Amino acid sequence: MKLLLDTSTPVCRLTLVDDDGVRRESHWQADRTLADGLLSYIEDTLQMNGANLQHVTGLGAYQGPGSFTGLRIGLTVLNTLADGLGVPIVGAQGNDWQDTALAKLAAGNDERLVMPVYGRAANITTPRK
Repeated sequence: MKLLLDTSTPVCRLTLVDDDGVRRESHWQADRTLADGLLSYIEDTLQMNGANLQHVTGLGAYQGPGSFTGLRIGLTVLNTLADGLGVPIVGAQGNDWQDTALAKLAAGNDERLVMPVYGRAANITTPRK
C-alpha cells in the first residue's frame, strides 16, 4: 500500500493506494494541531482501511509550495517513517503530484530524503511573547 500525504495547507490530505490502484482519500482539518496529531491521524486512517504502518510499501510527499510549518512537519514525519520502515519515499509538486509520486514509486525511485519547496523565501515572524 502506498501512502501519499499533503500538509501544505491547514487541511491535511492523505491518500492510500492499494496494490490494485484503488485510492482512498481522507482529509483532516489540522490547523495548529498538525504536529500533535499527524501520526495518530495516519495510524487511524490506515486502521480504518484495514491496514497498519507495516502494510506501507512506499511514501509520496507533496513538496510544496505551501505552509512553511505544515510542509516541515509533514516531510519530517514522512522522512522518518521511510527510514524507520525501510520503504522508499519520493516527493512531487504540481496539480498532478499524486500521479507523479506513484509513477516514481512504480519506477523504483527512492529519494531517501524529500525536502520542501516553499515557493518563496520563508516568512519568519517574531515571537508574540
